[in-house]
Amino acid sequence: MTRVSMLFFCSTWLCVWLLSGCQPAPNKVIEITTDASYSASLSDDGQLVLVSTANNGVQVWDLTGPNMSYQWLQGKQDNTSNVIDTAISANNAFAATISSNSLAIWRLDDGSSVGWWSLPSYAQSVAIANNGQTLVGLVDGSVMSLSPQKNRLIQFLGHQEKVNSVSISADGQMALTGGNDGKVMLWNSQSGQPINQWLLNSRITKVLINDSGSLSFAADITGNATIWQSASGKQINKLNIIRRQMNFSSARFVKNDTQLLTGTPSKEIFLWQVDSGKSLKHWQVQLSKNTQNRGAVVYSAAMTAQGTIVSISSQGLIEYWQQ
Repeated sequence: MTRVSMLFFCSTWLCVWLLSGCQPAPNKVIEITTDASYSASLSDDGQLVLVSTANNGVQVWDLTGPNMSYQWLQGKQDNTSNVIDTAISANNAFAATISSNSLAIWRLDDGSSVGWWSLPSYAQSVAIANNGQTLVGLVDGSVMSLSPQKNRLIQFLGHQEKVNSVSISADGQMALTGGNDGKVMLWNSQSGQPINQWLLNSRITKVLINDSGSLSFAADITGNATIWQSASGKQINKLNIIRRQMNFSSARFVKNDTQLLTGTPSKEIFLWQVDSGKSLKHWQVQLSKNTQNRGAVVYSAAMTAQGTIVSISSQGLIEYWQQ
C-alpha cells in the first residue's frame, strides 16, 4: 500500500470511528423482549407496538405503561410464532399479522380476532387501513386486497415478480406496492385499477404512501429513494444518499408529511426533509446486554406528538431520542 493510499485509508477509518463514537445516546430504553423477533410495528403516535416473537407469540404492548396488552397466536397450538410481518392502522383500531401462508386481522380495542384467511402464495408484506382494508404482497407477484367489512377480496396482478413491500392510505382507498421487477405501482385497492406507475433501477425494498394518499415513496436496493406526488406522478425529490448503497427496513411520513423517518437493517435511523431530500438527523440503535448478535434491524420508527423519536429493533429494545 502506498503512503498516499495508507493516509487515505487511515483518515477514512478515523472519520468512521469518530462518527460512530459521536452517535447520540437514547434518552430512554425499554427492553420489551429478550426473545428472538421476526417483525415489529409501532403505531403512528408511538404509543403501541406489535412484536412477533419466536417463542411467545405476537405481543401488543402499551408503551405508556409500559405493559403487555395482548398476546396472540396464529396457526400454532403452542407459543411459537411464524408471523413474518405486522402492521397497525393509522387510527390504532386494527392490526394485521401474516405468516408465510396466512393472514390474521385483530381489533386493538379489545384484542379480539376479526378473522383468519389462508393465502394462495407465500406472503411477503402486509399493510392495514383505518377501516380494516388490508393488503398482502405475495411472492407470485400478486397482491391481495381484502375488505373484511364488505367481505370482499380482489387480486391485483400489476407486478411480474415477487412483491416485497405494500402500503395503504388511511381511508383504505389507495394502495402502493413494489416488487423485484423494479416497479412501484399506485392503484385503487377497491377495484384494482392502476393510478400511477414508476420504475426504479432495481428491486424495490420499501414503499410508503402517506395517510391522505397524496405522497408516495419507494426505495430500491441500490439506494435510489424517491418521493412523488401520488395524483400527478411528479417527482418531488430524491433522498440525498451519499453512500454507494442504503437499504430501508422501515419508513414513515411525520410532522404533517414534511419529513420522512426511515430505519435500516444496519442499526440506523434517519430523518429526512421531504421538500429538499436532505438528511436532518441520524441515530443508531443500541445492542441489548449479553447479546451475541452484533447487528440490529430497525423494524419501525415513529415520532410522538412532542417530537420524540421512538424505535423498535430486532434487539427487542424500544428507544427514545430527543431531536
